[in-house]
Order: sequence, then C-alpha cells, then structure tokens
Amino acid sequence: MSNEFDIIKKYFTHPTSHTDLGVGDDAALIQVAKGCQLAISTDISVVGTHFFKDTAPHDIGWKSLAVNVSDMAAMGANPKWATLSITLPEVDDAWLVEFSRGFLACADFFKIDLIGGDTTRGPLNIAVQIMGEIPVGEALTRSGAKAGDDIWVSGNLGSAALGLAHLQQHQALNDETTRNACLKALHTPQPSIALGLALRALAHSCIDISDGLLADLGHILKASNVGATIQLEKIPCLPAFTAYIKEPTIQQAVLAGGDDYELCFTASPSMHSTISAFSKTRNINLAKIGKVNASGALVVTLEKENLTMTQLGYDHF
Repeated sequence: MSNEFDIIKKYFTHPTSHTDLGVGDDAALIQVAKGCQLAISTDISVVGTHFFKDTAPHDIGWKSLAVNVSDMAAMGANPKWATLSITLPEVDDAWLVEFSRGFLACADFFKIDLIGGDTTRGPLNIAVQIMGEIPVGEALTRSGAKAGDDIWVSGNLGSAALGLAHLQQHQALNDETTRNACLKALHTPQPSIALGLALRALAHSCIDISDGLLADLGHILKASNVGATIQLEKIPCLPAFTAYIKEPTIQQAVLAGGDDYELCFTASPSMHSTISAFSKTRNINLAKIGKVNASGALVVTLEKENLTMTQLGYDHF
C-alpha cells in the first residue's frame, strides 16, 4: 500500500525550471529576481463546497491551481511557484492519476513549478499556495481606485454560475454549445496572466472576480473609499443570456454568481483607447461597465433604472 512519500514521488514530483531545490527535502529553495517582490496567495478547495464529489478529477486538479493563478493576475504578478497540500480519504490511484494530470497541466501552461506541500488522510480537501514575482512598486491593489475612473471587466460573467445552476437542476441549459461553454467556465477557468501584467501600466486598481462582481468590486470601493455606478447591460455575458438579462436568475448569475475568475479593474478615462487597443490586439474581451465616483455607494442600473440586489456574492460562511 502506498504511503505519503510514495504518493508524492509518484504523482507530484515534476521537473522544475526556476527553482533551486524542489520536492524531496524539508523545504524548497527559490530565488526572487533582483528588484522584485514575492506575491503570495492561498486558496482551499473543499469537496461538497467548492466542487462535487463526482467532478472529474482532472478538472479538480486544474481548477485548484487556476483559482490561485487568478489571484496572481489580479496583482499583476508573474506566477512561478506553488505548493500543494491535500487530504485524501483513501489512496485511489485512478483518481490521483487524473487529478495530478490536471494540476500539472495547469502548472505547465502557466510555467509554474510545484515545489512542495503535504499529503495526509482525511476528507478530500485541497490547499494550494502560489507565489509569484512583481517588480517593487508595480503591484496592482484594491486601494488605488479614483473618482472618475472607468470600471472594466474581462471575459464573460455569469457562465460558471449558470453552469453550476444547471448541474444543480436549478437552471436548464438546453442549448449544447451554451451548456458546454458554461460547464467549461465552471470546471476549467482560464485566468489571464497576460492581462494582469499589462494592467500594471494601465490600471489604478484590480481584483479577480471569484465571489461575484458586486462583492469583489465592493472590495475595491471599500479599500479605495469611493463609490460606483455600473450598467448591467454593458456587462458581457454569453450571447444566449443577453436577451434574458431582465430575468432575475440571469441578473443574479452575472452580478453575483461568482466563480468567474475574470478581472475587474479601474483605470483613468485617458487609458480608454490604449485598453481598447490591447483588447483587440491580444484578443482579450474587455468591456467598460461603469464609473467610479465619490459617493461611497455601489449602484447598479439597467436601462437607466436602478436595480435592487438582495445578494451581492458568495458568502463563505
């Protein structure tokens, strides 16, 4: 029967490219480039809370790292290293093969070294710590938004939330193309490091959309001591949902559904043409959805009428 060290050696020992000492010792050794800071973030994924027990293990592996990559993108950091700690109810070789394949595929795609972690017996829980580099003084934060800034988002919002609602049988997605797009957004998010790196020179503030647009934009507004007005009809979503934007379930998914792992950022209006040009040349969908103001409140409108939202986003407790 496999023990902890067998599991690590068999499934989670992987070649590294920018690490002095990786998996196999009491600690990893890394060097941060001269003139850079270390950006560090951690996320925990819990079975029954963040994913279903029968979710494909490859997708669980990919997503458990990708959600951390999204945090690096939001900070304008270049991800380089990650640690993985996982509790397993049993040693299931077939599950571990696919989980590690998904996790390491994400690591390879974003050029991240897996440099350590821990394994033990227990309910299925996955904790990932990610580390990246950013030049001193260039980090994007939540506290830089200024009254008058434009508010932008990347990608399409609400897809993952509607994919989850479909799996829970709360929302039927009968069109195969739309259903597949929503399930892909839910299971294998694609954070944009390229956008995050570019925003160092373009944005005043940034956050990744994990708990829902309203909740996460609210963190920017609170940290920056400002308010905002956003227009629901300007928020990008899949074409299948555009015509139904007045439906409460669609509004809830787009504004507060969460699991989008897109970026929300604010920037001076003087950057509008530069951001639009970047969007076109890099084929990254970016949409201006509102304005920052000095009110201290967040207002959502639809066709110039104010909306009242009862739920702003996912609450971990």
